[in-house]
Amino acid sequence: MINKFIPVRRFFNFFSCDMAIDLGTANTVVFVPHKGIVLNEPSVVAVKAGTNRVLAAGRRAKEMLGKTPETIVASRPMRDGVIADFELTESMIRYFINEVHGNRRTLFKPRMVIGVPSGITQVERRAVEEAVRQAGAQDVFVVSEPMAAAIGAGLPVHEPMGSMIVDIGGGTTEVAVITLKGVVFCKSIRVGGDEMDQAIVNYVKRKYNLLIGERTAEQVKIAIGSVLVDNNASESMEVKGRDLITGIPKTVMLTSVEVNEALLETVSSIVDVVRVALENTPPELSSDLVDRGIMLAGGGSLLRGLEKLLARETGIPVKRAENPLLCVVNGAGKMLENLDFFREALMK
Repeated sequence: MINKFIPVRRFFNFFSCDMAIDLGTANTVVFVPHKGIVLNEPSVVAVKAGTNRVLAAGRRAKEMLGKTPETIVASRPMRDGVIADFELTESMIRYFINEVHGNRRTLFKPRMVIGVPSGITQVERRAVEEAVRQAGAQDVFVVSEPMAAAIGAGLPVHEPMGSMIVDIGGGTTEVAVITLKGVVFCKSIRVGGDEMDQAIVNYVKRKYNLLIGERTAEQVKIAIGSVLVDNNASESMEVKGRDLITGIPKTVMLTSVEVNEALLETVSSIVDVVRVALENTPPELSSDLVDRGIMLAGGGSLLRGLEKLLARETGIPVKRAENPLLCVVNGAGKMLENLDFFREALMK
C-alpha cells in the first residue's frame, strides 16, 4: 500500500522522467534529477532524405557531416542558439529523450526545464517550447542560459550582491549581471564557437586558397587556438583541404600565430560586449564585481588565454567555471529540483 503522505509529485517521479536540457547550438546535454548528466551529444541529426526518420543523432551523425550520399541528410538544426529547422529539431529531441528513457515507458509525461539564449524572440521561444512538447514534454519551463549558467557555476544569484557571468556558447555569447534571482543587465550577441570556426575557414581560404570544413577548423581551434600567443613559442598543425585553384587535395602548415590572427575580430566582439555590460552595471553592483570578479562559462571559454585577455582589458579578476561546458545544464537541473525556490528566475 502506498504511503498516503508521499507528496504527489514525488509519487509521479516513480513513473516519469523529468529532465533539464541545454539545447545548445553545438551540443545537447540532458540532466535527470538524482542521476546527473545522462546524455551529452553534438546537436546534429541525420535523417533519410525526404522524411524525418532519424538514422543517427549526436556523435554518429556529426561524423556524417559533409560525407553523406543523396539518400541521407545530416545537419545541425540549431543555429545561433535557436531553431533553424523545426521538424529536425523535434526529431532530434525526441531521439535523445528516447535514449534517456531507454526501453522504459513512462506513465506520466516529463516536466522539462530548457535553457535558451536571453536574446531569443517570442517567436523563437515558442518554437523551442512547441518542439519540446511535440517531443514528449508535459510542462515546459524556460530559463535564460546566462541565469542557468550562473546557477550551475555556483554563483550566489539569490543574494543581494552582483555576479557577472559570460557564457560563450556555440552560437551566442551572453553577458549578464545578476542579483536576487533577477537579471539587472544582459547583452547577447550571436557570436560564439561557430563564428570562431568560420573565421578560421575564411582565413585559410583567403591566405592559402584552401577550402577546409568546419570540423577541421574546430580541431584547429582546439589544438592550437589561443588569444594570447608568444611568437617564440608558436605551435603548428597540418591542415588538409581542397585547393581552390587546382581543385585537388592539399596540405598546409598552420601556426598558432595565424590562428590568433584569424580569431582576432571574433574575440574583440566578445571583449566589447563585456565592456558594454560593465558600463551599464549600477555602481553598487560594480563594486561587488571588483571584489568577486567575472565568471566564464560555455565551451568558448576554453579558448586558451581568454580569461587573461579579459582580465587585462577590464581590470577585473576573471576565472573560468570548473565545468564550463556543463554550467547551463547543471544550473537548469538545480532549478528543476527546486522549482519553487527558483521560479522567479524563470523567463516570463
